[in-house]
Amino acid sequence: MLLTFLSFLAFTGFVALFSWYKLRKDKLDTQDGYFLGGRSLTGVVIAGSMLLTNISTEHLIGMNGSAYKNGFIIIAWEVTSAVALVIGALYFIPTFLKMGLTTIPQYLEYRFDRITRTLVALFLIVSFVVTLLPIVLYTGAINLESIFNVSETLGVTQGQGLWVTVIIIGVIGSIYAIFGGLKAVAFSDTINGFGLFIGGLLVLGFALWDIGDGNMIEGLSKVYKAAPEKFNVIGAKDSVLPFETLFTGLMINQLYFWCMNQTIIQRAFGAVSLAEAQKGLLYTGVLKLLVPLVIILPGVIGFYYFGDSLYNNQDLIYPELIKKVLPVGLTGFFAAVVLGAVLSTFNSVLNSTATIFSLGIYKRHLNKDASEKQLVWIGKLTSIILAVCAIVAAPMVAGAPEGLYQLLQQLNGIFFIPIASILIAGLFIPRISAVGAKAALFIGLAFYILTSFIFKVDIHFVHLWGIEFILNMIVMFGVSYFYPNTNTFKPADIESIEMHPWKYARHLGLLLVVLTVAIYIWLGQ
Repeated sequence: MLLTFLSFLAFTGFVALFSWYKLRKDKLDTQDGYFLGGRSLTGVVIAGSMLLTNISTEHLIGMNGSAYKNGFIIIAWEVTSAVALVIGALYFIPTFLKMGLTTIPQYLEYRFDRITRTLVALFLIVSFVVTLLPIVLYTGAINLESIFNVSETLGVTQGQGLWVTVIIIGVIGSIYAIFGGLKAVAFSDTINGFGLFIGGLLVLGFALWDIGDGNMIEGLSKVYKAAPEKFNVIGAKDSVLPFETLFTGLMINQLYFWCMNQTIIQRAFGAVSLAEAQKGLLYTGVLKLLVPLVIILPGVIGFYYFGDSLYNNQDLIYPELIKKVLPVGLTGFFAAVVLGAVLSTFNSVLNSTATIFSLGIYKRHLNKDASEKQLVWIGKLTSIILAVCAIVAAPMVAGAPEGLYQLLQQLNGIFFIPIASILIAGLFIPRISAVGAKAALFIGLAFYILTSFIFKVDIHFVHLWGIEFILNMIVMFGVSYFYPNTNTFKPADIESIEMHPWKYARHLGLLLVVLTVAIYIWLGQ
């Protein structure tokens, strides 16, 4: 246990010192400096930060748990992201950077009106507090409790041990986000990103080495022969993720998450140039095609080791696999990687939410004359309040019947699809009015809550996303007919950064789309 703890402290300390060294001369009391990293981020840093903001313990724990139970059909959540990132790099990010945006809600004010911007800002803040942050904290606590036996060490119950771990993670993550701003988040994410891949591949490698008696290829062959059905990527109609969902609501969700989600796209807003922003998105697409090696295949390997003995506790499969296959000295390193993944998503969401509240609500409605230093101070205060709320809410997500990752996606649909609908309509359909957008926001929200959580209709929630999207479009067209659009807004080039595109963007984008299709052809049965 001592060796585990020392290796944990060594890697965690290295990340903290590296981030401090990189930031020691930066000015963090200005709006761009704190919220956008001084618009100085490069493609590699953007990709590392985007990946780590996305990949956290809800993936390591939740997706491996789901893969253990359902197999490779859940790979759709990952590989279709590459297609969305291609669209984001070639269309969305040039449009947004041309306007010099700091937040996505800022665009909604330009395109629609101030009320639409404020409503979406509030929706995003609520969604972060009630869905993403609590689940990230809780899954991180599960992993660290399992590795370090916190409850046993402190002489308390497992539930109390999880509470203690949640509080520790929340406090550390808040310090990163509150005192370092986006650049601290991005640099720490980059190091943790490499650590996550190395650690995840070590778990995979040691497991296959063990199963294959020193031959990893033989180990993978044994895993496949033991349960070939687990490697099928085509989900049946009654499965946890039917294949048809790729053509209904899944791609809408992916477009929102990778092209319009403030927490993710804020890294690209902080790019030094359009070319670096495009590199960041496309490099992330490459990584998303490799990520299943870390967050899906280990879950299937867990089935080889443990059979169906953990079907009722699927979110415990990854911590159990770590303890079984990793040498003691590396367990602490991987625990540090897990902590880094938790902190990455947690502090990224805090920083993005602080940006949305400070610039989109406080500056616009509460104190129009606020100085940049005041905005930074309000951003830090917002982060503190949100962190406390997330810590309190974290243990309430325990016991999700289909696993924590599935719960997260189902809850995300409450806010993501209505916001995606009005953003896509705003970008592509000039006739949509502000009144139509606001009507779609509330009707879409009500439709999804009623069908998913109150009446619980027997339709997969991803299909409901697609139905909701179409409903929202009909509502926007109908309302805009009676209340026509009078806003003549067109994106203006304010030239805040260099806007020449990356010359290889289309080439790499085409390759990512081809590889995504190839994965389904190769693993489809």
